[in-house]
Amino acid sequence: MKQSGLLSIAVIISMAVSAQVPKGWHTMDKETSGYFGISLQKAYDFLQAKKLKSHPVLVAVIDSGVDTTHEDLKPILWRNPNEIPGNGIDDDKNGYVDDIYGWNFLGSHDDVNKNVETDSYEAVRVYHNLKSKYEGKDIDESKLSPQELDQYKMWQRAKQEVVGDVNPLEVLQLKNMFKTLSEGDSIIRTDLKKDEYSCKDLQNYTTENEKAQKVKDILERICKVNDNNDISNQMILDQLQNDLNKMEAADVAPKNYRADVVKDNYNDFNDRFYGNNNVMVSDKSALHGTHVTGIIGAARNNGKGMNGIADNVKIMMIRAVPDGDEHDKDIALAIRYAVDNGAKVINMSFGKGYSPEKKWVDDAVEYAQSKGVLMVHAAGNDAKNLDSTYNFPTPNLLDGKTADNWITVGASGDPKAGGLTASFSNYGKKEVDIFSPGVKIYSTVPGGNKYQNLQGTSMASPVVAGLAALILEYFPDLSAEQVKEVIEKSSVNPEQKVSTPGTGVMVDMSELSKYGGIINAYQAVKMASTMKGDREKMLKKQKSKMEDGGKD
Repeated sequence: MKQSGLLSIAVIISMAVSAQVPKGWHTMDKETSGYFGISLQKAYDFLQAKKLKSHPVLVAVIDSGVDTTHEDLKPILWRNPNEIPGNGIDDDKNGYVDDIYGWNFLGSHDDVNKNVETDSYEAVRVYHNLKSKYEGKDIDESKLSPQELDQYKMWQRAKQEVVGDVNPLEVLQLKNMFKTLSEGDSIIRTDLKKDEYSCKDLQNYTTENEKAQKVKDILERICKVNDNNDISNQMILDQLQNDLNKMEAADVAPKNYRADVVKDNYNDFNDRFYGNNNVMVSDKSALHGTHVTGIIGAARNNGKGMNGIADNVKIMMIRAVPDGDEHDKDIALAIRYAVDNGAKVINMSFGKGYSPEKKWVDDAVEYAQSKGVLMVHAAGNDAKNLDSTYNFPTPNLLDGKTADNWITVGASGDPKAGGLTASFSNYGKKEVDIFSPGVKIYSTVPGGNKYQNLQGTSMASPVVAGLAALILEYFPDLSAEQVKEVIEKSSVNPEQKVSTPGTGVMVDMSELSKYGGIINAYQAVKMASTMKGDREKMLKKQKSKMEDGGKD
């Protein structure tokens, strides 16, 4: 499931409205602006003073899609140099035909206009897929193999989530709310003579209908909280419908959206050359990935919209994240595609609570590590402690090892925007490495060279990925492990108590993350400049390890 920039309706309606912050606050310097940004310009000033040469860096974004026509992204999107566009031939012999901007693992191989946009949730899939195996059976856990025991416990957890945690009264309340909002929405659509409208359209709209007024009030509150007047009625109704579908999933097996379109043999990992080259699909589908892409590398200093973090990057889009939970096979193959096509950093702004084919993803993570690729992952938006809950994928592998090429990112904010820790962010003294700005982040969105504020750990992760790319631009000899070390150890503790998401308990940030700080680009490039790069040494070490029996 995408770590959405549009938070759940119930959470948003209950949030207090925060003050405005300027566009691009996340890049600002605390000392000069008063905002808890990452001191990006100071980092560029330092690099310029050192007269260091910039080297291009390829960043892969595994996400929902990207608007390939956006004015601020066209200059920085990767174009496969070994593929001739539109000739229907796999020119580079990598198994993917006409993969110009990347690849779409959620598409039909036969029709680029047929693609998965909505999918089910993994908890529901796990529960129904294993229901006949475990439901009503007398299971003796002592007789199960370690793998079977893990599967059984995963199913029990999914059952509790899908069946045990559903309150019939809450379902009824949500149904009634959806019905009321749908009725009010229908009236507004008729009055405005348009099926989809935003807060901008409601500015001069008046009505005496109680239900229509309620819809207007809710939508305007959500827009105000998110500082985004482009949020639409359809986005809200879709989110409510998703919440309702999730609550009702106990009785109905989920539709197999992916199989109807992709048509691979999902259980065969070697059946990997499926999908198509459509990495945009639609404005709705590409919203999340377009915003993430802009944060990392939107063209800098071109007088348009906003500036990305890194100034010499190309972004490869790999579409593997639907509206719903991603599938492990797609993510594993997306990671491998990124690595095989030269990415040095992979951003992963998605996550879910279950990973039934975790072994495939683990092998892909180890493959990325063997090739010196840094992976950056959003911690999630559930205001939970990851030390005691789940958010996959994870650097903690099934064989007991922990990947050293991985950074898990929580979302920070600003006191003027609700607090130094985002109220929605997951955290964890052991499992979250650092915090990065993820509240009211202004970036590119689809639909005609547009820009919006969105928020989530989905926005915090690409700030880190962009910084990783910036470091590798100017210090290309650093290994993935060294870049990870630089970003984490150069993070800055805000030196004041912060609010624990979900509880409000005031603690030091070191209680919420391993390194107890917010990333700082200036401090990071200063530290990087003092280090001797060991990229080649690490790659040789990994190659030797693989030859001695490691997996590829």
